[in-house]
Amino acid sequence: MTAAPAGSPIDKTLTEEEIVDRLRDGMTLGIGGWGSRRKPMSVVRAILRSDLRDLTLVSCGGPDVGMLCAAGRVRTLVFAFVTLDVIPLEPYFRRAREAGELHTRELDEGMLLLGLQAAAWRLPFLPTRAGLGSDLLALDPDLRTVTSPYPGPGGRPEELVAVPAIPLDAAVVHVNRADRAGNGQILDDDPFFDQLFLGAAGQGYLTCEELVDGGPLAAADGDFRSLDVGRHLVAGVAHAPGGSHPTACAPDRARDLPFLEAYVRSAAEPDGWERFRAEWVDVPEAEYRARVAAR
Repeated sequence: MTAAPAGSPIDKTLTEEEIVDRLRDGMTLGIGGWGSRRKPMSVVRAILRSDLRDLTLVSCGGPDVGMLCAAGRVRTLVFAFVTLDVIPLEPYFRRAREAGELHTRELDEGMLLLGLQAAAWRLPFLPTRAGLGSDLLALDPDLRTVTSPYPGPGGRPEELVAVPAIPLDAAVVHVNRADRAGNGQILDDDPFFDQLFLGAAGQGYLTCEELVDGGPLAAADGDFRSLDVGRHLVAGVAHAPGGSHPTACAPDRARDLPFLEAYVRSAAEPDGWERFRAEWVDVPEAEYRARVAAR
């Protein structure tokens, strides 16, 4: 990214490759989106084309997790689920977990939310009732309980689960629209945990379907309430039309189900990942988009 001249509007635009160049081996990386919806897949593909490895990945996982596991880039996975939604099981994640190829930390969805929120608020933990009476406390030695200093039901102090903060070195999310300063709009009804991923991260990055020129995003849109991501959370933004493919980016695009089905089939074939990777990963992003359009 070239520095903007003095007095000119802030310009944080980067390419996907420039975002990946700012990441380092062993980082804790948060990936926004949810299952097969609004995943920043163009950055995932750029990571797969790089030498980046030994990542601790935090995700409400979909093909982002599966592809990075298939390529051996994930050392530890912190997750609530990994799914392709309409296809319940993510095959490459399942293979890596069953083979013991990665460390995992599985959390209730509410716990994952609270861990990111605690990191965004710079707190050591947040309390919750989620997980009480479940096996999570037995399976995860990092989960502890605390006693509330205030009376609970029946007037007695209540025991709660203390969800530790999940600080991230970096996070990347995909949005519908963004401006060059890093303000972002999510036009879908559900922002998922995307703002929390950015708030919990030392470096936050956006990819966007549409890059708005000519001034701040809110001025172009006329409604500050639709501004889901503020520029103070964002270190860089990449214009990535179709960047969430094959996952959905409502209302711009539905998930590409035939593509996801072919991806799942590849996991059952000898050398399936190598063939899938050669066709759909180890090519420049512009070539990837051209191949998708040709399909």
